[in-house]
Amino acid sequence: MRYIDYMQLNPFQRFGYNFANFFKKLPSNLARFFKAVGKAIVAFFVGIGKGFANYGKRFVKGDVFVKLSYLIFGVSNMVRGQIIKGLLFLISEAAYICFMLFFGINYISKFGTLGTVETTEQLSADGFTYEKVYGDNSMLILLYGVLVIVVTVIMFAIYIANTKSAYKVYEDKKEGRKILGFKDEMYQFLDEKFHITLMTIPCLLIGCFTILPLVFMILIAFTNYDNAHQPPGNLFTWVGLQNFGDLVSITNGATKAKTFVNLAQWTIIWAIFATFSNYIAGMIVALMINKKGIKLKALWRTLFVVVIAVPQFVSLLLMSQMLQENGAINQFLSLITGQNVGYKFLNSPLSAKITVIIVNIWIGIPYTILITSGILMNIPADLYESATIDGAGPVKSFMKITLPYMLFVTTPYLITSFIGNINNFNVIYLLTNGGPTTEEFYNAGHTDILVTWLFKLTMGQTHDYNLAAAIGILVFIVCATLSLITFNLTKSAKDEEAFS
Repeated sequence: MRYIDYMQLNPFQRFGYNFANFFKKLPSNLARFFKAVGKAIVAFFVGIGKGFANYGKRFVKGDVFVKLSYLIFGVSNMVRGQIIKGLLFLISEAAYICFMLFFGINYISKFGTLGTVETTEQLSADGFTYEKVYGDNSMLILLYGVLVIVVTVIMFAIYIANTKSAYKVYEDKKEGRKILGFKDEMYQFLDEKFHITLMTIPCLLIGCFTILPLVFMILIAFTNYDNAHQPPGNLFTWVGLQNFGDLVSITNGATKAKTFVNLAQWTIIWAIFATFSNYIAGMIVALMINKKGIKLKALWRTLFVVVIAVPQFVSLLLMSQMLQENGAINQFLSLITGQNVGYKFLNSPLSAKITVIIVNIWIGIPYTILITSGILMNIPADLYESATIDGAGPVKSFMKITLPYMLFVTTPYLITSFIGNINNFNVIYLLTNGGPTTEEFYNAGHTDILVTWLFKLTMGQTHDYNLAAAIGILVFIVCATLSLITFNLTKSAKDEEAFS
């Protein structure tokens, strides 16, 4: 379609054209995305290959002390005057060897089985009572095994740094360049390498409190860690992709698969309604407040901000009580109508889902109002004046100026809101607790989304940690893929200077 033909379409025709065009281009866009991912993976392995090649070159070209440093850390540095640096390399090697001998080897040797010796009860020495004899603890084996692997990866990085430093100091000595002392190298971390100094502690904290637990929970998804396999009394072991199979295969776990499919569908529907209802309603209210001639604008904004000021869990718990059969809303309706109204807002699947979406609008639009109000104030008034002179009415000005500008600026916000609503635990759990309950689903209710189901699986009586971990991985994959693809297809990413 030519541009002039496109501009002559009305807003609904244009939306239909863009909607159809999006799905038409989706296969090629997906192919481009996975092609880029493939190139990144190839580049990663090419980089590893170059690293090993340079590793071999340093060994071949270096002298005997460089070669010796490949086995005993820091030898080349100490021989050429970098005593402290060489000793630090040597101490790190000795510490790692002691760590593996006295701690790591015990857990890493059992990592493949997660333990074989079960806890048993044996007759005590008095011959009358039984006492527990604890065997392997699968939880500790998995946790400490991951820790050993992480420490080994860090040690490998130190080893590579040792070989590079050994060869560099050899080259400096050979070429007659000055070899920096330990104090001079430390000063570099306050000057040209200051970014490393600033990032070291945050990276260590992220590794300890984010990456290590994340890797641990990912590995849980490949085990049978549930209520029947609770350590230390019982062992759990690796089961491969069985948990993922239970979620998608009707034959392996009919109830679990049915629950996953239904809750996944409702999660996407919920995320779409929760995101765009808040966005559209918030934008409309912001336009009304910012319209010329409206008085007490600060007051109206303040009234909506009050909703944010009240903790969300308080508002949701209060709404949950008000929506009960004998709650305040039914009492108010009974007072108005003069009849006993006992509408069950949260007792049927359809009404509960509609109620959840409506309550979420009430809670969510203040955030959109605050965001869009600031953006609306920054749209140049000249654009509206020019549009008015050209004969454009309010609707056309909105479709041609306001909406494109808003979408351009707020597309990243829309994406993050959509992903946030997929994982919106508070609204669902505090308002309905996932109800109404049903026996058709596995430990879930009709309004549960995947994240609340995940919570119930871990905190409920079944303790299906393995299944919950598998759900978490699938949710992450979906969210990450949607975020990357959607953002890279938006005008915000393709044309950053469009509205500058």
